[in-house]
Amino acid sequence: MEQIKIIVAGPRGKMGREALQLIERTAHFSLVAAIDRTHDGETVRDVTNIPLDAMIYTDAEQCLNNVDADVLIDLTIPEAGKRHAKMALEAGVSPVIGTSGFSQHDIAQLTELAEAKETGCIIAPNFALGAVLMMKFAKTAAKYMPDVEIIEKHHDQKLDAPSGTAVKTAEMIRDVREQKHQGHEDEKEILPGARGADVDGMKVHSMRLPGLVAHQQVIFGSNGETLTIQHDSIHRVSFMSGVQLAVETVQSLNTLVYGLDELID
Repeated sequence: MEQIKIIVAGPRGKMGREALQLIERTAHFSLVAAIDRTHDGETVRDVTNIPLDAMIYTDAEQCLNNVDADVLIDLTIPEAGKRHAKMALEAGVSPVIGTSGFSQHDIAQLTELAEAKETGCIIAPNFALGAVLMMKFAKTAAKYMPDVEIIEKHHDQKLDAPSGTAVKTAEMIRDVREQKHQGHEDEKEILPGARGADVDGMKVHSMRLPGLVAHQQVIFGSNGETLTIQHDSIHRVSFMSGVQLAVETVQSLNTLVYGLDELID
C-alpha cells in the first residue's frame, strides 16, 4: 500500500498519543510533522518519548503549507478542529477530524470548501467502530420502536454536552422517526433540565464523571418491552480502528463526510 504522510495536531494529548502510536505501528503510515501549542522546532520523540522524529510546529498554517503531507489528524477540541480543518483544506491536505461540536453551519461551510478544493475531509464525532454500529442499529430500531431516550456518559474533562455521538445518533433516528411528544402530556420538571435535552420529542441525557471514557445507551420502549443498544469505550485505543479507516479512505473523496456510518455498509 502506498505510504500516507500524516500531520498530527495535539501530539501530547491523550488522543494525540494514541494517534502517534497508531502511526508507529502501521507500516504504510508515516508522521511528517506535528502541530502543538508549544515546543516549536523540537521533535515528537523529544516531547512524547514515542520514537518518531517529525518536527513540531506551533504555527499550524506554516506547517500545513510548508510540509509535504497527505492527511491531517486532529483529535483535540472543537475550536482547534474547526480551525485546522479549514486550514488543511485550503492547503490541499485532507483532514480527519475527531472532535464533536460542529454545527450544521460549520459542516456546510467546510463541505463547500472541500468541494471547491476537490479535497476529501472526514469529521466523525466517534471513531470507535462499535459506536458507529450502535448508531446504525439504533436507526433501524427506531423504525419499529419510536419511543426512545439517549443516555451518554463521558469523563469529566469533556467540554461539550451532549456528546457529538449522542447528537449524531439523534439525527440518524430523526431521519426515520416522526416527531412526537414522549411521556405524559402534563409532565412537569420539578428541577429544570431533569428530563434532558429535547430532539423532536426524544430526550438526550448527559453524565460527566471521573473514571468514564465514552459510553452511550439508546433505550427504546414499547408495550411490555424495552430494547437497549449500548456501546462502551473502556480505552482510547478503541477509536484507532476508525481513525485508520478514515486515513486510508479520505484521499479517495472530493467532499466532506460527516460520521463513519457513511463509510460502513
